Amino acid sequence: MLRWILGGAALLVVAVVGFMAWRMMAPPPADLDLSRERPTEAGIYQVQIAPQIGPVVQGALHSWVATVRLADGSPVEDAQVTIDGGMPQHGHGLPTAPQATGHQGEGRYLIEGVRFNMGGWWELTLDISSPAGEDSVTFNLVIE
Repeated sequence: MLRWILGGAALLVVAVVGFMAWRMMAPPPADLDLSRERPTEAGIYQVQIAPQIGPVVQGALHSWVATVRLADGSPVEDAQVTIDGGMPQHGHGLPTAPQATGHQGEGRYLIEGVRFNMGGWWELTLDISSPAGEDSVTFNLVIE
């Protein structure tokens, strides 16, 4: 009886590991929105992100600039921006802890310490808080 239980447990482990490997190797969804400008979830802000310098390279530490505007287009000068993210298909977060390190004027905020340590589909989420309200936005990125 014990052999049957151990055999069943081993089979279950193999099935779960196989499923996770299949999920991790699957390509991103075909309809994935890769736009780098979008409204926040509640529509309080319009946010645009761009790498500070050059193309985004896997494994390199790099910086981004987030431009935050109100829905009417006016720049948000007094926001607190926090960053989170990860790989939805892999179930893990970012390998670093990016920080919004400073306001550069005209609603632009410098985000430093971003690293995508492997290729695939990543999400970058910005939580924004200002006198206009709290809201968040998630960007999809595919790193080659």
